[in-house]
Amino acid sequence: MYNKNMKKILVLLVTTSIILAASLQNSCDAKVFAKQREKIEQKRIEKSTIKDIEHIIKLEEKYANEQNLSAIRDLYSDNYMNSDGFDKKAYLKMVEETWKAYPNISYTTKINKIEFNDNYATVFADETAVGNKLEEIGEFDVLGELYSRIKCVYHLEKRNKSWLITSERVIEEKTSLKFGDARYLNITLDVPKQVGPNKQYSAILKVDAPADTTIVGSISREKIIYPQTKSDDAFRLMEDNILERMFVSNSDNVNEYAVASIGVTHAAQTDENRLRVYMSGMAFIMARVNVIPKNKFINIEDDNG
Repeated sequence: MYNKNMKKILVLLVTTSIILAASLQNSCDAKVFAKQREKIEQKRIEKSTIKDIEHIIKLEEKYANEQNLSAIRDLYSDNYMNSDGFDKKAYLKMVEETWKAYPNISYTTKINKIEFNDNYATVFADETAVGNKLEEIGEFDVLGELYSRIKCVYHLEKRNKSWLITSERVIEEKTSLKFGDARYLNITLDVPKQVGPNKQYSAILKVDAPADTTIVGSISREKIIYPQTKSDDAFRLMEDNILERMFVSNSDNVNEYAVASIGVTHAAQTDENRLRVYMSGMAFIMARVNVIPKNKFINIEDDNG
């Protein structure tokens, strides 16, 4: 009797152990599957969010190429403010003026990286703009070629399930407008991307030009404000096709441009055996210099004092 009962108890224990083991295994499997489902759902949400953010940036590119100002306006938050201090109204006004100056301008945006959390996103992008413009130089109308390259960061905010652009920060910006023979020259304008307020910096202009040409040029500085102001600088002969100027950055807490003007001249003898000098090309190069705002609320006491 004892042995039979022991056998029954052993069978019961084994059966219970198997049931418990199976239950635990099922529980573990359920947790693993739940975590996997959670990861899959998270990935799906991330992909969907990235797609939504990319869509906004691509819509801006599309509407800019269509020159559809009202559609672009809907992509921007009413409290939009960029790193130059331009609000939505001023920014769109400048966009509209650009279209008037270059009716056939075209834009390309390359998205490099997207970062986001629940309601905020940051988009790192490279933008290019290409266009042309007819300008009167001397007695002739000459076609100018515009090329602009910008590295920028967009900031977006999610509102009512829709993403809006709330700010934009330009890290680097270079623009060239070339006419005539200047279209075929390699021209560079080197400036620092960022300086402090009231700090000295240099702007170096270099032109890779043929030996039979004479290059004259000038470099000036303009604050990025609206309406834009223009500062003039006299042309001077560029020794070895290099020109350098020193500037002191503004202390008005605004960014600025270094602007170079270049003239390509040739000399030819006339039938009267006289030397005639004429301009065969012009170029304008603009490079951004971001000026770090001065923080007036930093007070560090001298420990040695």
